[in-house]
Amino acid sequence: MIEQASTDGGFDDRVFAAEIRPHRSLGPRGVAIVLAAFATLSAIVSVPFVLIGAWPVIGFLGLDVFALWLAFRFSFAQARACEQVVLTYVELVVRKISARGASREWRFNPLWVRIETESDVDFGMTRVAVAARGSQLDLGGALSPDERADFADAFGRALATAKAGPRSAVAG
Repeated sequence: MIEQASTDGGFDDRVFAAEIRPHRSLGPRGVAIVLAAFATLSAIVSVPFVLIGAWPVIGFLGLDVFALWLAFRFSFAQARACEQVVLTYVELVVRKISARGASREWRFNPLWVRIETESDVDFGMTRVAVAARGSQLDLGGALSPDERADFADAFGRALATAKAGPRSAVAG
């Protein structure tokens, strides 16, 4: 989610704010449907095996359902991770929150920050980073190449606005 903030001339006004979260194609309801369908299919497949006396097959098919449930649970746990990028005229704050809730924060002066990108002909934009004073910090790792390019464009425009200062934003 990218939010372009309005400016009324103050140095602490947000010029840009974004929260980047990993995309998940299935929501909780979709996961429940997939698990129920898989469990039902496993039960149906196990019936002939039980009838011929190979009852341990039920346990192995049950382990498959359990493994699928664990995979979805792990996926949703990883989806709690996020990156928050907030740019004002005075400061750029990047906060990365891990899936377990651990938070790391970096603060930069926007006048010293530049955006570095890497692109591949076949894959699109593969990397977006902010660089300042010899250090680099990757951004948007959870984004697709097209989303990463859109993020880089929007963030680049906002960074140019922040470097120009609040009075130029009000005048323009």
